[in-house]
Formats: sequence, C-alpha cells, structure tokens
Amino acid sequence: MFKGFFDKIREAFRRSEITEALYEELEEALILGDVSVQTSAMLVGQLRDAVRKQGIKDVDAAYALLRELITALLTRHARPFVLVPQNPPVVILVVGVNGVGKTTTIAKLAHWLKGRGRSVMMVAGDTFRAAAIEQLELWGGRIGVDVIRHQMGADPAAVVFDAIQAARAREVEYVIVDTAGRLHTKHNLMEELKKINRVIIRELGHEADDVLLVLDATTGQNALVQAQQFSRAVGITGIVLTKLDGTAKGGNILSIAAEIPLTIPFVGTGERPTDFAPFNPAEFARQLLPDPESA
Repeated sequence: MFKGFFDKIREAFRRSEITEALYEELEEALILGDVSVQTSAMLVGQLRDAVRKQGIKDVDAAYALLRELITALLTRHARPFVLVPQNPPVVILVVGVNGVGKTTTIAKLAHWLKGRGRSVMMVAGDTFRAAAIEQLELWGGRIGVDVIRHQMGADPAAVVFDAIQAARAREVEYVIVDTAGRLHTKHNLMEELKKINRVIIRELGHEADDVLLVLDATTGQNALVQAQQFSRAVGITGIVLTKLDGTAKGGNILSIAAEIPLTIPFVGTGERPTDFAPFNPAEFARQLLPDPESA
C-alpha cells in the first residue's frame, strides 16, 4: 500500500551502523512521505533518544524501534466503534470538503454496520448539489440501505428532522447524515451544522453522537490543514482517512495523530463497499514499515 513511503524510509536504514546521517536521511524521507516537519523532527528525536538509552547498535533493531514508536503514536488515537447503541437512534454527521470521498465513506460505514447486524439509514443532507443526493441514493440501492432525502435546495435541518422521525418509526439504530461539502472556510456551512445540531438536541436531548471528518490521504499535508480548520470550527469527534491505496504516501496520518487530539475510528482503502475497516494502529504501522524480509 505504501511502497513509495517504505522505499524511502528503508533506504535510510541500508547502512552498516547507526550514524547521524541515518537520522538526517530518515527525517528527509518522512517529510517526503507527507509527514509534517514538526512530526518528522519529533519522531526522529524520539528514535535517537531511545536508541541511545537502550544502547541499540543494530540498524534493523533501530528500524523495528521506529515502527514501535509509530504504533505507539497512532494507538493513542485509535477508537473502537460502539456497535450496540444504548439510546438509538445514534446520529452521525459526516463532514468534509468536496472530493474527499465523503458520500462513498457514508455508504461504506452504512454497509459495515449493516454487515454486523445493525439497522441503518443514510440521510442526504447535502441539499445544495443534486449530484450528492443522487449519488447517495445510488449507493443506497446498491447496498440495500434506505435514504431519507428532500428536493435540492431544501433545508438540511428539515431533512435531518424527518430522518430522526423515520428512524424512530422504523426502529433504526444508526442515522448517518451527509452534509454540504463546501470549503471549510465558509461561515454558512458552520452555521448550517449548528442548525442541524439544534434539531438533533431538540429531538434527542443531546448533540450528534459523532461528527466524523473525512480526509483524502492523497492530498498530503493539506489534509492536516483541513483537520486543523474543521476541528476549530466544528465539534469534530473523529477522522476517517480515505483513498489509502497505492497513490497515498500515508504519512499525513502521522501528522494528524501527533498534532490534533482526535480519534481515527476508520480508514478507507478503495472504492468498493468492503474497502473500509476500523483503524488498526499496529497494522497501519506494518503497512508503512513492513518487515525487511517482506519488502
């Protein structure tokens, strides 16, 4: 998955001994792999300190230690998804700019929940684009999940209100809401999300259970900028990183984990409904830095 990232990292460790040149080349490789300068410096500093304290001399041992450090960094942000809700319906808002795979991610999450025996519906809350409504309906037919929709231009909060009423009537456990994917700097989008939340609070007595931000792994460090700006403007509870396939370097998730105190419940790796899974820090670290013999 992350062959390009691995090749650059592994090149730094193709040495007979641990030297300062290794650390310098490693830091450069991390930055080229979409890890921010701040996070790259932190990881290299942690590795240098741990190598010194543990008296490590073997280069392969230092490589394995780097993977442990990455796993530890990511583990702090892993979050198991609760599959048996205490007070259904559970309302999940999904936010993100256009083009990150937001609608596809909603369908994948719905498919994942349905595959585990949960009842779920999707809500076409992006009423500003007819294509967004149509795409969600196409996904609904494909995976066998009901979609609540209004006409284009309708009030998104009204669509969410109807969805909550429908979920109660049909005893649906999960309600996943698509939202307008306009630029994260737009004030109107934030006001719209606040209005949706007011409806949820009025109907359920609490805010949305989850507000998941979808980020495109192929956008590099711009994903970190989006995460920072959205988390300041909206009550984000978690991140779903999409398009983690051969085109993604993958390093931006390290920067997000290091610099933003948000959980990462899921990742997406392709276009099929099954290309979606709970985030596994140890497996992700193995993908970034596989065992030398498997490279």
